Amino acid sequence: MAADLRYRDIVREIAFGNFGYITTKEAAEAGVPAVELPKLAARGGLENIAYGIYRVPEAPASAFDQFAEALLRAGEGSFIYGESVLAIFGLADVNPRRIKVGVQRRTRPKLPTYIELVPVKGEVETTFYEGLRCQRVADAILACRGRIEPTRLREAAREARKEGLVTRVEWPRIRKELRA
Repeated sequence: MAADLRYRDIVREIAFGNFGYITTKEAAEAGVPAVELPKLAARGGLENIAYGIYRVPEAPASAFDQFAEALLRAGEGSFIYGESVLAIFGLADVNPRRIKVGVQRRTRPKLPTYIELVPVKGEVETTFYEGLRCQRVADAILACRGRIEPTRLREAAREARKEGLVTRVEWPRIRKELRA
């Protein structure tokens, strides 16, 4: 019983730092045996979200929970992509129905309908926004060409520059490419 409480505390601490989510891998790295997570879920201490992904039910909700879950479901190396990056910051007045997650390797997880995997080839520079691995805002704006009106993209670029989401080096490139 004492080990169960200790494991629960470890799991909760990790999950609260990760939008309420914990993976079997993270738990094992913290010294919690993988078999303990299903036990905690059976007792109501965790919710089983998907294979190897759990959520602490009392974790506070945030606007980024679904983004975090999408990344966990897509697997290692995935990142928030395109319109979904703009949605995180409220740029270009986008509200995509699906969270776009960029992946650079073949993956076949079972996904809810609100998550869309986008195969991305080549080198992609990513960063962390709000604790989520994302495509850089400048690249996300350019990736949205053809799917979002050019005037809305130009306005999003100006707003992103004003908020410091686009660097001085990226700014001329974005302006040039959005004019073309």
